[in-house]
Amino acid sequence: MSNAAHPSEPAVLRYLIGIDVGTGSARAGIFDLDGRMLAVAKRDITLFRETGALVEQSSTEIWHAVCAVVREAVASAGVDPAGAVGLGFDATCSLVVLGEGGRPLAVGPSEDSNRDVIVWMDHRAVAQAERINEMGHDVLRYVGGRISPEMETPKILWLKENRPETFNAAWQFFDLADFLTWKATGDLARSTCTVTCKWTYLAHEQRWDPTYFEKIGLGALAEERFIRIGTNIVEPGTPLGRGLSEEAAQAMGLKPGTAVAASMIDAHAGGIGTVGIGGRPEDNLAYVFGTSSCTMTSTAAPIFVPGVWGPYYSAMVPGMWLNEGGQSAAGAAIDQLLSFHPAAADAQARATSQRIPLPVLIADAVAEKVSQASEAVRLAQGLHVVPEFLGNRAPFADPHARAIIAGLGMEYDFDSLIALYVAGLCGIGYGLRQIIETQAEAGARVQRVVISGGAGQHHLVRQILADACGMQVIATNSEEPVLLGSAILGAVAGGAFQDAGSAMESLCGVAAVYSPADSSTAEIHDKRYASFKAFQELARTHREV
Repeated sequence: MSNAAHPSEPAVLRYLIGIDVGTGSARAGIFDLDGRMLAVAKRDITLFRETGALVEQSSTEIWHAVCAVVREAVASAGVDPAGAVGLGFDATCSLVVLGEGGRPLAVGPSEDSNRDVIVWMDHRAVAQAERINEMGHDVLRYVGGRISPEMETPKILWLKENRPETFNAAWQFFDLADFLTWKATGDLARSTCTVTCKWTYLAHEQRWDPTYFEKIGLGALAEERFIRIGTNIVEPGTPLGRGLSEEAAQAMGLKPGTAVAASMIDAHAGGIGTVGIGGRPEDNLAYVFGTSSCTMTSTAAPIFVPGVWGPYYSAMVPGMWLNEGGQSAAGAAIDQLLSFHPAAADAQARATSQRIPLPVLIADAVAEKVSQASEAVRLAQGLHVVPEFLGNRAPFADPHARAIIAGLGMEYDFDSLIALYVAGLCGIGYGLRQIIETQAEAGARVQRVVISGGAGQHHLVRQILADACGMQVIATNSEEPVLLGSAILGAVAGGAFQDAGSAMESLCGVAAVYSPADSSTAEIHDKRYASFKAFQELARTHREV
């Protein structure tokens, strides 16, 4: 891993590139071999929304954005393209549909072929998911007993039933992360992370189960021997093809042949970039707090947790089993919640003038009002939020769940907006606590929460989450752990580290520890958590009325 050069030659810094495609943007980060970030670049990508819970994107736009941010990050870091050891990709678990030759196919009623991506949050396939769950199949044991409309086989089934011309014309169905590695290398290999977590691939048996596809109405994929969804399945970090193709290298401003790693889902990259602290991934619950949230727990043996996805073998930490939960709306739930309040428009104008997000403006204001961050919960007295605007991902796997706001008055001032924000954060924390407790009851116990994601960067947020879930929240020394996770994959593919475990332990470290509050504040949260669960149950009981 030395950067030494011949005395007569200038030293070339060796570095890693992590590329993250989230719901709203593509980002690239440059890291040295000690895990320090040298530069980052970002470019927004378009979300197309339609009635009926349809959310789409363009894979062409995404790829162009990826190439642009890599060029920008390399230029900003001032590094030589020849010094790139390897690059790794992560992305949302969105479905990309391509025809022969890689041409994009329209996936919705817009008939716009550029809109060839069904985004993870798209819920058009709720009916298909419910039908699959009613049929039952043994593979569902490995998705918490119920498949989600956020996963890929219900979405492909929706295409077959509603857009058969697109289904029939499809040459490849990609998870977005696997699409990116194909564009970079021409290699059609899929990652165990993507196909195990979102497609029902049985990584512990190294096979697809054809009877599942035949039962749900996608027997054509099995008859074709799965050539449209992946026949070569490899672990994240595996070097693909011959590295960057000539075309991709030119578009990114890098050298052809630069190592490219098999990819990961974005949340799982955040897990790789965080759970290595202490050298025992099984002690750490990775909590990726972004637009949505994901919880990831690693175990040595498979543990089945009702309502929690998995157990998935080798989907995040190689050789370990993964249980994945989370909240379908997290940062997005806070944004939605704040938008309802009369004071939000003025507050947004202030945030815009300061060039910070609205939640950061409010979090700063909360921090100024209290002597200690844990006291913030008292600002939300009598106000309760169950922030399930997009359903309950875990532990109930209930896409029909909806948000509850209780105790809201007619106040128009900024202080009442602050109270609503704090109540919403507490609701996010109680949802996290519910997942932790459900997993512990099944035998998957953790010692601490390790946080990443853009919505979880503020110190107030981290402290409220620690208080609400009753467990230490750890912030790592990387300001961009999701990008670091992808860079770790590139490090393994490029041979800078022997394996992901050694790279994680070397590049992940603790920056700050947020411990749960004292007994009096803990008692407040215990009572609020009981109210949270009561409101949840009330909503389930009465939502059909």
